[in-house]
Amino acid sequence: MIASLTAALLTLQAAPAAVSAALPPRDPRNWPTPVMDRVAPRLPPLRHGAVLILSKTNGFRDPEQIAAATSAITEIVRESGRDAFATENAAVMNPRDLRRFSTVVLNSTSGNIFDDAQRAAFRRWVERGGGVVLLHGAGGDPAYDWAWYAQTLIGAQFIGHTGRPMQFQQATIDVKDRTNPATRDLPERWTRTEEWYSFDRVPAGQGTRILATLDESTYQPFPERTRMGAVHPLIWTRCVDKGRVFFSALGHKAETYAEALHRKLIGGAIRWASRRQGSGC
Repeated sequence: MIASLTAALLTLQAAPAAVSAALPPRDPRNWPTPVMDRVAPRLPPLRHGAVLILSKTNGFRDPEQIAAATSAITEIVRESGRDAFATENAAVMNPRDLRRFSTVVLNSTSGNIFDDAQRAAFRRWVERGGGVVLLHGAGGDPAYDWAWYAQTLIGAQFIGHTGRPMQFQQATIDVKDRTNPATRDLPERWTRTEEWYSFDRVPAGQGTRILATLDESTYQPFPERTRMGAVHPLIWTRCVDKGRVFFSALGHKAETYAEALHRKLIGGAIRWASRRQGSGC
């Protein structure tokens, strides 16, 4: 009996290791080793109103998507006659460097990327009037250890997206507010294929404006926990003290950054966040 119990205990103790060994290793291209940046990058000469594009990933990373998005955002900014600086170095979040930018685009950033001093610098810059555009994965972590980022900057916590085998589905977006420069040129009903994000709540307060929602009757919310009901927000704006914040859950696949309407959305979001167009905050 004792021998049998001992064997059973050893089996139970070994089970987690056996399960872990059975799982395929994470692809380092999608799960890079986390690195905290301490030395800021050297900035080139920048004209007033420059845009910072940060694509730091200490969590999930899609290399093709980030490369395509960074290229597209840079083109969009330069076509508007402004300077853009793209970096993977989060140490750019310091008072000296941030004052050279009117807008920060967080391009599918993920994981814990800022140390305490960088968090404080970014927060002060936003609250004093900086503009932030968060794209796709920048609001797509399942948990954040910086409460201000999820609760105040974004206004909602990501809870999941459509999963395999139905990860990418065609669905229809209802553009509810077309007064913002980002949504002005979008159709009222915009049908496209995407990995559809869901959140724990509909953002509210702090001057929030829901610009676009997902019509859940046009696709299959899977898994079921990704269903939000009548109001499923995808694109919204918020005011964080004097700062303007724009969030869009769109843009998982690299090719979406070649879509004319998606590029218009991003360009308008940057113009709004930088106070070149539109009202609020």
